[in-house]
Amino acid sequence: MRIFFSVGEPSGDLHGSNLIRHLAAADPTIEFVGFGGPKMKAAGCELLYDLTQMAVMFITQVVANLKFFFGLVDQADDYFAANEIDAVVLIDYPGFNWHIAKKAKARGIPVYYYGVPQMWAWAPWRIRKIRKYVDHVLCKLPFEKDWFESRNCKATYIGHPFFDEMTQLNLDSEFIQQATDQLDLENKELVLLLPGSRNQEVERNLPTLIEAAEHIAADRPETAFAIGCFKESYAETANALLKNSSLSNVGVWTDRTQELMTSATCCMACSGSVSLELLYHRKPTVIVYRIKRTLQLVIPFLLKTQYITLPNLMAAKDIRKTTWRNSDPKRDPMVMPEYVSVNSPAEKMAGDVLQWLEDPAKLEASIATLDQMAKSYAKPGATKRAADYLLDTLGVQKSTANTRAA
Repeated sequence: MRIFFSVGEPSGDLHGSNLIRHLAAADPTIEFVGFGGPKMKAAGCELLYDLTQMAVMFITQVVANLKFFFGLVDQADDYFAANEIDAVVLIDYPGFNWHIAKKAKARGIPVYYYGVPQMWAWAPWRIRKIRKYVDHVLCKLPFEKDWFESRNCKATYIGHPFFDEMTQLNLDSEFIQQATDQLDLENKELVLLLPGSRNQEVERNLPTLIEAAEHIAADRPETAFAIGCFKESYAETANALLKNSSLSNVGVWTDRTQELMTSATCCMACSGSVSLELLYHRKPTVIVYRIKRTLQLVIPFLLKTQYITLPNLMAAKDIRKTTWRNSDPKRDPMVMPEYVSVNSPAEKMAGDVLQWLEDPAKLEASIATLDQMAKSYAKPGATKRAADYLLDTLGVQKSTANTRAA
């Protein structure tokens, strides 16, 4: 059996690598090939190209690289034509993966979307592509299954694979002690800043996070701060920004996010799947996502949910938006205050954090809310359920194909 993967995000590379390991453990004869990243390669996937190098966000970057991306699509199609492929597994990265799905379906290869695009939130008309090109939708979030099935898509809820990662953490206790000593955390509260894992996220949101930290420090100078960076170049950016800031008791680290989360009193983060990690750790968090003014004009027409933060959507009685304003009284309560804004919401973010730092009852209430949610949703086993589903359905399909051939 040979399974083709198409993965373009660092988080997808992680989830893809874990899925490959589960599949290989169940059947060591399975071959894995496709587009992915270094973690998938280490798990045993033959990479045709490291697509995680090309992780992009905005239309300008996509347009600039169109010729390259279409070349990769042609490369995948050539591979489909020359080799027997039992299944194609897509993870996130919809702009590119729609084309991979289309090529696979044209050649009769079953397509699985593991970590399907959040089309219930953005541009829901893309559901037509799911119906046309995807055979199986493996849902990470509890409300997704009903949403897809009500639109005639075959869907199953497996849970979020991030929570599998959380249960396997090996925290570096020596580093935690070093950070505690450096920032004097035995006597101080720690506010953790998480600027994101993509270049554009860091460029757009890190200055706002630092600005919010300055507001907090002005009110509570005894507070310590840490910036958790995804890669070293982001740490360099953070250190450059800090030279022009008023913050003094602040540390910048790369690849230490989990250790810093466990040490933090509360957090401020760029919107993304990191909110699920923060939910797992039960950390009161303020979410920010700065957008361009041009996007502000169209976002009310594209965004179809009350919120963009996953724990807020998971806690909502109805994910659909009423009016897209924080002040809307019809909105469900937020478990993580969020700000999607053109202008800097730093002062408001600082106000949310200061409530937690200054009022232990409010901090404990936020932790209790997150704890209740985590007990319901932050459960391990998603990767194994995805692997079992994939193997079970492929077994049925292969059996059916053999019967027809006979």
